[in-house]
Amino acid sequence: MHPLLNLSASQAFSFVRGMSRRRSIRLTSEGARYLLFTFGIGLAAINTGNNLFYLLLAMMLSLIVISGLLSEHCLRRLEFHRHVPDLIIANEPITLTLSVANRNRHLPSFSLRLLDVVEGQDVDRGLAIHFLPPQSSMLLSYPLLATKRGWIKFEGIRAQTLFPFGLFLKKGLYSTEAHLLVSPPIKPLALRFVDELVSEGQGESLPRRGHGTQLYNLRLYQPGDDSRAIHWMTTARTSQLIVRETEAEDQRRITVVLSIMAPVEREPLFERSVTFVASLLWQLTERAYPVRLIAGTVDSGLGSGPGHLLAMLRLLALCKRQPPETSGVRHQSEPPPLTHVGERGYTVAVIPWSDQAAPTHAVQADRVLHATQLEELTHAF
Repeated sequence: MHPLLNLSASQAFSFVRGMSRRRSIRLTSEGARYLLFTFGIGLAAINTGNNLFYLLLAMMLSLIVISGLLSEHCLRRLEFHRHVPDLIIANEPITLTLSVANRNRHLPSFSLRLLDVVEGQDVDRGLAIHFLPPQSSMLLSYPLLATKRGWIKFEGIRAQTLFPFGLFLKKGLYSTEAHLLVSPPIKPLALRFVDELVSEGQGESLPRRGHGTQLYNLRLYQPGDDSRAIHWMTTARTSQLIVRETEAEDQRRITVVLSIMAPVEREPLFERSVTFVASLLWQLTERAYPVRLIAGTVDSGLGSGPGHLLAMLRLLALCKRQPPETSGVRHQSEPPPLTHVGERGYTVAVIPWSDQAAPTHAVQADRVLHATQLEELTHAF
């Protein structure tokens, strides 16, 4: 029996310790006055021996017990599910949703206030539930504005209630762990700078359908095609309506290389450089240019469109500055080898810091933006 007793004691201790982690209780100002009044009634009952005082004391003590039981039932069997997007952009407000379900069969929950637990801190989002019937759920939404790139760790939800008498504030912690990735903010860039950037060097014409003058393809006519695009010579020869497709013009491939090596004192400029790269990639994607991002040793590959832009923003969100004094950082932070010029297109290197005494591995770039140019371009960020 002795091992069984030890096992029961350990299980009871684990249960109590788990409850202490998930539950906490705090006395309110009204509760403090109520306890002082109860203590006074108890002294009066002992000193006078009056049965009425004993009855009043028993009633007041029973209200304390009832308050604890009812508040516990309000917090029991609650389920929370958080819905977060895969990626958001810093300094742009979004709306997150939280579903709350009451799994009690018969008892509803009253006067719930929900707090967001983010990185160990309770954050009040203004979420409150006055009445949640049993076996029902409710969907809540709240705005969120992230100011820094990187991960936001949501550890859980803390529900608190003053029900039924407001004597005690009881809190319960519910684990709803989730991670939200925040990309760098998108800032407006000078149109003159972007125009000069994309017009430098020789443009590479890609075999891509679009508006232009060069022949891209001949295909059969489909309903909805412009009749002005019909290639009449081929149509006369084949006795079928043939449509002429043109090749898109000025589809230059642009590679942006971001150096992640910088000392601690260059941290503000490095963060502004990451924001600058994100804004530049946004502008180039809006103009339908195929782009490629290289940040340190990470390569996004060449692509275009909103999906590829989100992939590059995700890389920038996880990009970390590497101090130059770290052993082997020069070797590790070297960018992946670029393909030959005909394939890589136009290359822009963003270098927020460079060691004059020992220059780092330089990327063969058509244009290099050093710290001085970056200070001028990002001073308004």
